[in-house]
Amino acid sequence: MRIAYFDCFAGIAGDMTVGALLDAGLEFDLLQAELAKLGVPGYRLRRTSVKRHHIAGTKFDVLLEHEVAYHAHEQHDEHEHGHAHHPEHVHRRLSDVVEIITKARFSSQVTERAIRIFTRLGEAESQMHDVPLDEVHFHEVGAIDAIVDIVGVCIGIESLGIEKVYASPIRVGTGTITVAHGTMPLPAPGTLELLRGVPVLHTDLPFELVTPTGAAIITTLAESFGTPPLFVPDKVGYGAGGRDPEEIANLLRVEIGETVVREGWDEVVMLETNIDDMTPEVYGYLIERLLGAGAKDVFLTPVIMKKNRPGIVVNVLTDEATKDRVADLLFRETPTLGVRFSRMSRRVLARQAATVGTPWGPVRVKRAEWDGEVRVTPEYDDCAAVARQYGVPILEVYEAVRRAATG
Repeated sequence: MRIAYFDCFAGIAGDMTVGALLDAGLEFDLLQAELAKLGVPGYRLRRTSVKRHHIAGTKFDVLLEHEVAYHAHEQHDEHEHGHAHHPEHVHRRLSDVVEIITKARFSSQVTERAIRIFTRLGEAESQMHDVPLDEVHFHEVGAIDAIVDIVGVCIGIESLGIEKVYASPIRVGTGTITVAHGTMPLPAPGTLELLRGVPVLHTDLPFELVTPTGAAIITTLAESFGTPPLFVPDKVGYGAGGRDPEEIANLLRVEIGETVVREGWDEVVMLETNIDDMTPEVYGYLIERLLGAGAKDVFLTPVIMKKNRPGIVVNVLTDEATKDRVADLLFRETPTLGVRFSRMSRRVLARQAATVGTPWGPVRVKRAEWDGEVRVTPEYDDCAAVARQYGVPILEVYEAVRRAATG
């Protein structure tokens, strides 16, 4: 599987994301041709090679007509393209943006992703301002540069063959910023709303490291935040922000490559939480519910916690597709206030299910082989049922099943 991992060590913005994809191999002419389908005049695109703290990257700009005139004297590494008409000062509703994207007739994937990102933006604005979604007016994020950035990212994801997106925790700055609604703290309220449920690293850097557009893009597209699956990068790109501060290289890095599939290995997610205030008889029920929700394994470890209280660490082994469902179940069925996630590789033996005959009837087993040795594991539920029905010790049933499987 081809994935992209965005390392947001200096935050993320829409133009930085497009710049990183361009730097990683997205063709500028293709991007230009696709974005022309939007049919929105008044801008030009510019790609510039820059350095941030001696690291080479790509700066992507959407220049409106008045900005084009201001920058006309600058020397660029790439020619400008686009349509020069009237600068745009339009406040659009979500339905207006959706109409523009839909009429452009992009591929279904580009259209679907771009609409999802803008819908997420609209929902954040709706929540922050306490107004219905269809009454939200986009200001900064409704401008043509945000539409170009969002659609451009979706075009780049498809063009580079990226099937899934992953990201690091998001670093945010501090201080204030002046927007259409006035002076606001950083992270801006709209940005923070978009980052709900995402690992965020607060810094003392006095800049807007994460824009609403950048937050909407990465929180919509990323499968998870933290360590990516095991993969081999073959393309790396750096997208540059507008500032070049002394404190940090103002870049967004993207690594693109193929996940590694090794025979006998898989990737799993470990969820764990510490509990010291739940009645013990509930744990059996909890284990059943977790396994029923798709967990691969559940185990409990007794520990001594703060204030010398005895407690239990609940460990759940699952996969990427079920991790959120398992986490929700832990919150619903236990008094825990937090769940830790870690990703790891696991080596497993190939196994086969089989049924063997015993004096009491058929019993299921799992068979695995390691270094020429066959290992047989009887199914506990079947053995327990036989022991109860015929009044024989369960260990005797286990032994009979093993003899039947290996004899």
